[in-house]
Amino acid sequence: MEMSAIPFGTTDWSGVPRTEHKGDTGMATWRTQQFGSIRVRQVEYTPGYLADHWCVKGHILLCLEGELHTELKDGRSFVLKPGMSYQVADNAEPHRSSTNVGAKLFIVD
Repeated sequence: MEMSAIPFGTTDWSGVPRTEHKGDTGMATWRTQQFGSIRVRQVEYTPGYLADHWCVKGHILLCLEGELHTELKDGRSFVLKPGMSYQVADNAEPHRSSTNVGAKLFIVD
């Protein structure tokens, strides 16, 4: 990832509009900012959320609150708690998210 032509700025995430994204179960709400080709999001999953697809997009993801379960298509699974992160490249390892208790995330992709 190369970051260029992005002037210094701050983001008050509370003022960024939310969009809703249904999962197989539960709901995700995204607050999204675009900086050139880089998308930055604050994402919240409701308790019981399960993604409706296998994602192949690369991300750097930080768990801020709650607990996130990430399953890879090859069968491996990981649990993120607040202060933990993961990173994965585009088209590297299909993955999907779920949470029993809900989660709040900060994601750069």
